[in-house]
Amino acid sequence: MSSHGRIALVTGAGSGIGRAVSLALQADGYSVVLAGRRAEKLERTAAAAAASGGKLLVAPTDVSDPEAVRALFAKTREAFGRLDVLFNNAGSNAPGIPMEDLTYEQWNKVVGVNLTGAFLCAQEAIRIMKAQEPRGGRIINNGSISAHAPRPNSAPYTATKHAMTGLTKCISLDGRKYDIACGQIDIGNAVTEMTERMAAGVPQADGTRAVEARMEIRHVAEAVLYMANLPLEANVQFMTVMATKMPFVGRG
Repeated sequence: MSSHGRIALVTGAGSGIGRAVSLALQADGYSVVLAGRRAEKLERTAAAAAASGGKLLVAPTDVSDPEAVRALFAKTREAFGRLDVLFNNAGSNAPGIPMEDLTYEQWNKVVGVNLTGAFLCAQEAIRIMKAQEPRGGRIINNGSISAHAPRPNSAPYTATKHAMTGLTKCISLDGRKYDIACGQIDIGNAVTEMTERMAAGVPQADGTRAVEARMEIRHVAEAVLYMANLPLEANVQFMTVMATKMPFVGRG
């Protein structure tokens, strides 16, 4: 068990935001279940863990597969006996091409990971959290600036992130009676592999291309850790953390 006995599960823990948040939780004393599609990336996350932090459990999982998600949470319960925090972070994207050129398979893959995966993980987390003693827990969903405003040619990703906001509200409402809190962090332009293209310029709504500001990923990890460590009677319902100079507020 971790130094304070709290258990967290992070999806998409093999890279980027998922890795940074997993390591921040582990260093803070949480035992962390690392879930993601690729075992080798999860192992790299585990190898970067602090020596004095909580335990880590590597659990390769496709969150869009209901059976795999059930097995993930059964493994978590078997290993640690409870679950205090779920960070629904796993995400997928489609090629940045015109909406009419996307295939059904490209659309369905993004919906399966970003939305259905978050729903399936939330279901299993709720089942554990409402039955454990002490009862309750916290679910944190990774939204996005795309939960508010789209980029060009981003229909699948933007649609799922808008839907994540609705899912967050439903979990918050339905989880109250079980002492389950749910919040959403909307992240804009953190330094990860996914945002490297922004340093070279990305399409803007007016048809131009522009380099966009990015922020260090540790600021995201610190924000999620703050949300996770609140007592269950307090909740960050929605938080936006972004590079100050990225185009979002107003017209740019």
